[in-house]
Amino acid sequence: MSNLNQPCVIAKFGGTSVADYQAMRNSANIVLSNPNVKIVVLSASAGITNLLVALAEGRELEIRKQHIAKIQAIQYNILEQLPENPPLRESIEQIISNIAALAEAASLANSAALTDELVCHGELMSSRLFVEVLKEQQKNTVWFDIRKVMRTDSKFGKASPKVDEIKQLCCAHLKSLNSNQIVVTQGFIGSESSGKTTTLGRGGSDYTAALLGEALNASQIDIWTDVAGIYTTDPRIAPNAKRIDEITFAEAAEMATFGAKVLHPATLVPAVRSNIPVFVGSSKAPNDGGTIVYNGHRIISELPLFRAVTLRRKQTLLTLNSLNMLHAQGFLANVFAILAKHNISVDLVTTSEVSVAVTIDTAGTNTDGSSLLTKALINELSTVCCVETEDDLALVALIGNNLTTTKGTAKQVFDQLEPFSIRLSCFGASTHNICFLVKSSDAESIVKTLHQVIFE
Repeated sequence: MSNLNQPCVIAKFGGTSVADYQAMRNSANIVLSNPNVKIVVLSASAGITNLLVALAEGRELEIRKQHIAKIQAIQYNILEQLPENPPLRESIEQIISNIAALAEAASLANSAALTDELVCHGELMSSRLFVEVLKEQQKNTVWFDIRKVMRTDSKFGKASPKVDEIKQLCCAHLKSLNSNQIVVTQGFIGSESSGKTTTLGRGGSDYTAALLGEALNASQIDIWTDVAGIYTTDPRIAPNAKRIDEITFAEAAEMATFGAKVLHPATLVPAVRSNIPVFVGSSKAPNDGGTIVYNGHRIISELPLFRAVTLRRKQTLLTLNSLNMLHAQGFLANVFAILAKHNISVDLVTTSEVSVAVTIDTAGTNTDGSSLLTKALINELSTVCCVETEDDLALVALIGNNLTTTKGTAKQVFDQLEPFSIRLSCFGASTHNICFLVKSSDAESIVKTLHQVIFE
């Protein structure tokens, strides 16, 4: 912004916060209630991205028409409640026309690059519409294409940001805008060096807000969603879940990584680097408060042993067995080299004398672990070991502090799990988590049991 001494708040709104006209009005009121909000980052309207992803996978003509009609209905319901604006209508019509053309191309041959080019249109539409919602209230607002500054590599589908370039581009483009304007832009999308559209992975709008916050030395990043903060677990699973009013970056990052959906797992990295507080609140109930995420030294009270229970569904376990592991050197290096060659990121790892079991990291992707285990990968692994895969699993994690150095922690936790079958457990690699891989059918019961005993 032009006056760099003024506080700068980056406000991000998720899909439910811009789902329809009334949701956009509520979000606009939140923006206007805080004069320090300088940049607004938007997701696509709820439901749009899923439809665009489906189109990018390639669909027959009739299915394409149905999906495009649904997209059009969602966006036109907002458009028709705004004052008559022919240029805006023309812009939305052109975007939908582009979607139809790209969907037809995807039906012939799809690719990761084409998928990114197609799915970006959700954010382009929601941000165009939101500008007009703010202008309804006589607010000086400008639309900005985030691809001008959000520079990434060319790994389509889950691109990595180039932080130094982003900062330089933000200084060149965003800081030149007048300080009395609100800048409305898109989350989730970026561009690589030749100008092709990329995406940061599902949920990447939070990441966009944090990257902009870091580049612009923001005073705070506000994440507005449909939940009033971060809770001790998902309230839909355990109705007695309690909101956490203050939490450290380390705890929140662990929660996000292990399944808490309030924040994107990578969101906090730029905020941690720059020590920027992150607020999480509900756009449906902004007066209900929320959770503020600080560096540890900002938390006044003593950090608790247990902070939360999280659940991550659709986990895939890959077990590799070979007698060649016994007293051998280089076996694990060979296995992980094969996994890396096939772009497989490993999450949890446990080993025995003759086997290694790993779960597949799918954070930020549009798929589950089983679909990443291609025939080519399995065939190559089979040349060095016996390969077994298991699906229909879930990961339950207890998040806390000093878990490995506090006496009695393991007994307190494992005693509660006696009625359940535990396929894999990880304890000791981190002082912040204890993880269990369990049957999907047992997952919610385990979460409820642990939450009741520890937090209720």
